[in-house]
Amino acid sequence: MLQGAVSDAEPKIIAILRVLSESSEPLGSVEIARQLKPHGVLLSERAVRYHLKTTDERGFTVPMGRDGRMITSEGLEELRFALAPDQVSFMRHRLELLAFLTTFDPKKRTGQVPINTSLFDKERLREALVAMRGAFKAGLCVSELVAMAGPGEKLGDAVVPSGKVGLATICSVIINGILLKRGVPTESRFGGVLEIRRWKPRRFVAVIDYAGTSVDPSEQYIRAAMTSVSNAVATGNGRILANFREMPGPARPVIEELIPMLKEAKIGGVYYLGETSESVCQVAIGLNRIGMVLLGGLNPLAAVAEAGIESENVGESGTMDYERLVSFWDL
Repeated sequence: MLQGAVSDAEPKIIAILRVLSESSEPLGSVEIARQLKPHGVLLSERAVRYHLKTTDERGFTVPMGRDGRMITSEGLEELRFALAPDQVSFMRHRLELLAFLTTFDPKKRTGQVPINTSLFDKERLREALVAMRGAFKAGLCVSELVAMAGPGEKLGDAVVPSGKVGLATICSVIINGILLKRGVPTESRFGGVLEIRRWKPRRFVAVIDYAGTSVDPSEQYIRAAMTSVSNAVATGNGRILANFREMPGPARPVIEELIPMLKEAKIGGVYYLGETSESVCQVAIGLNRIGMVLLGGLNPLAAVAEAGIESENVGESGTMDYERLVSFWDL
C-alpha cells in the first residue's frame, strides 16, 4: 500500500518541480497549486505543502522564508532525468525559451542575459579560478563577464547549496536572443567538440543534436573528459566546446553589424561565420542559409575539469541582469 502511494506521489512531485523550474522567483503553495491546474494536476494548497516537504527532504527544493520555495540544482537534475523519456527535445525547447527571455540591449548595455551556473566546493574555489584563467585570457568563452554567489543565493534559476560557491558565465544562446529581437530566426542544430588548429576551427569531432537530447551536450562532454581546452590555450591546437547555429543567408549583414557592438559590451562568442550555402567545419549548410560556430560558455569550466577539480555545471540555468555581472579579472 505504501509503495503504491509513493508511486502515485512521484508524478505530482515532478509536476511541482516543473512549475518551480519555470519561475525565476520563489513560489508559495497557493501559487504552485494555481499553476498546476493548466497542466491537469489538481492539488489543494495543503497537498502541495505536503509534497514540498518531500522535495525539501530530498534536496530538490529550498525554503526561501515567506516567499516560498525555489528549485535547487539537484531538483533541476531530477526533473531532467524524470522528463527524459518523453522530452527528447528538451534542450532545443530550453534554448528557444532562453532566447525569448533574453532582453539584453547591446547599445544600452541593459537587460537579461542567459547564463550557465557552475558550483564548486568553497575550499577549491581559488584553484578553480586559476584553472580558468587561460581560457578567459585566450577568449575561449562567450564573455569575460561573470557573477558569483554564496550558499542560499540565486544564479538564474539555480540556488547555491550549502558549502558551495556558484559562478555564472554567459551562455552562447545570448546570440540567439539578440538576433531574435532583430527578427532573425536562428536554428540551434547541435552542441559539439570542435577541433582547432592554430586557433582556427577545423572540424567537429563529436556532436549531439539538440532535438535529440534532454541534457546539455557541453555538460556531457566535460563529464566524459572529451576536451583539451588547456592545450588549446597553450598551443592554439586542441578540442574545445562549441555550438552550431544556422540561419537565413540575408541575415549575415545583421550579424556582422552586431559582432563589434557586442564586443564593446565585452561579449563575444561568434567564432566563425560562414558564407551563404557554404559548408562550415565540414558541416553541410542548406541552400541560401549560413552556418555559424559559437564558442561554448562552459569552456573555462572544461579547463577546470581537466585540472582535476570537481564542479557541477548546469548549462542554460536561466537569466540574470547584465548589470550584476563583473569582469572575471576583478574576482
